[in-house]
Amino acid sequence: MTNETVDAVVIGAGPNGLTAAAALADAGWDVLVLEEQPEPGGAVRSAELHPGYLADLFSAFYPLGVVSPAFRELDLSAHGLRWARSPKAFGHPLGPDDEDAVVVSPDPEETAADLERRCAGDGRAWLELVEQWRHVRDPFLDLLLGPFPPVRGSIGFARTMKTGDLLRYVRMLALPVVRMSAELFGGRSARLLLLGNAMHADTPPEAPGSGVMGYILTMLGQDVGFPAPVGGAGALTAALVSRGESAGARVLCNRRVDAVEVSGGRASAVHTADGDRIAVRRAVLADTSAPALYGRLLPADAVGPRIRDDLRRFEWDTPVVKVNYALDGKVPWRSPSLRGAGTVHVGADTNTMIRWSADLATGVVPESPFLLFGQMTTTDPTRSPEGTESCWAYTHLPRGVTDDVSADHLAERVDAQLEAYAPGFGARVVGRAVQRPGDLEAADANLVGGAVNGGTAQVHQQLFLRPIPGFGGPRTPVEGVYLASAAAHPGGGVHGMGGWNAAQAALADHRRFAPITRRVRGTARRILFS
Repeated sequence: MTNETVDAVVIGAGPNGLTAAAALADAGWDVLVLEEQPEPGGAVRSAELHPGYLADLFSAFYPLGVVSPAFRELDLSAHGLRWARSPKAFGHPLGPDDEDAVVVSPDPEETAADLERRCAGDGRAWLELVEQWRHVRDPFLDLLLGPFPPVRGSIGFARTMKTGDLLRYVRMLALPVVRMSAELFGGRSARLLLLGNAMHADTPPEAPGSGVMGYILTMLGQDVGFPAPVGGAGALTAALVSRGESAGARVLCNRRVDAVEVSGGRASAVHTADGDRIAVRRAVLADTSAPALYGRLLPADAVGPRIRDDLRRFEWDTPVVKVNYALDGKVPWRSPSLRGAGTVHVGADTNTMIRWSADLATGVVPESPFLLFGQMTTTDPTRSPEGTESCWAYTHLPRGVTDDVSADHLAERVDAQLEAYAPGFGARVVGRAVQRPGDLEAADANLVGGAVNGGTAQVHQQLFLRPIPGFGGPRTPVEGVYLASAAAHPGGGVHGMGGWNAAQAALADHRRFAPITRRVRGTARRILFS
């Protein structure tokens, strides 16, 4: 492969990289994807960790994937992707003794009736929220997931409401999830639906903007459920690989890229650990972390001191510890309603969740961790033998705490937490595998220190500030180099939009106005970083 020349090299075969490759190949570009690991997928892979039990190694449920404009455009169902949904989207018990935990049913009227019997008025409030979501969903998702600045998305979104209603809606989205849930609902159960989903990100529940994730995932759960690919997360990766290859892209694994060569201010080639040099005519798209692209792959003189200084302030999200289980029966939940839920938020009411978040912020390994728990066989019966359950739980360590001892202690507390909510859980475990922060990073270099979202989701590192001020989004100071990962807007989650937006930027920069674009970007670089 030495001295081969292609139109574009995509570094990394995660969902963003594979999406970018397919989009570029559709435009007629000669695209080569180089992946460091022995198989593609990044954080979308599955494996048999216990005989007969298929486990998703990283991510598992993909509500954003189902509504992703990129995945919809790629028509992955034509390449074998099928979605499975659990009878109930998700649930959240009030505490370990709760025998009647709230769950979200496929029918919003059924969810509303359950909430109404718990607190008068919450059922009506739920239906009003769902109706509002239906009205704004498509333009809102275009705004949320599309490229920044979101000119077209903003116009479409603004047209959905009168000015006063739009301002109230924007205010709601800016609220801390604790405040948002209190303003929307009177009862604890309804509030916990938002609170639990907000904790899928690393924004503290009392911080401004933490309500956005809670709102989006809660409404998507009611709208499309929490779907998972039939046959494991790897089935989504297989569909993306097939889609890209059908358009002419090539995917090569066990190919670590060590450097991006820059000549005359633009990308000219990539160099691999094997000593190969692959020249590029048009672009390099990096499905990598921002620190890896700017700090390792690009030459220091092409990056400049201001960006290197900004990268020293780059903040990762909190480390993850994940425990995978194989059970010889179903989870013995104290609350029967949770048996049909694909996702269960375990271990926190409002105040406990705030204390848990405070532990993480102050460097304390939580004694009583909040868990995201996935019942995969309940969602997709192909995952394990009939009557059994392939499941997992994950939680967080404090930022910067990644050692195996702390991770193992936390994993034991995960076991204890599940036993409290599902007495007899431990007796049904026939297989258990812990993934510590170091294990996650070893399997996917983008998961630095066990961080799974490509950097914090807090407001100071989102939108036009993601990954760094002045270069929010896919474009970089080096012509022909694009950041195509969760490190760029719109951030974490499996939806492919980081790669899609990067591909669209690369295509736009090589259309007939490319010379003007180059001059504008060159001027901006001199102003910001000289």
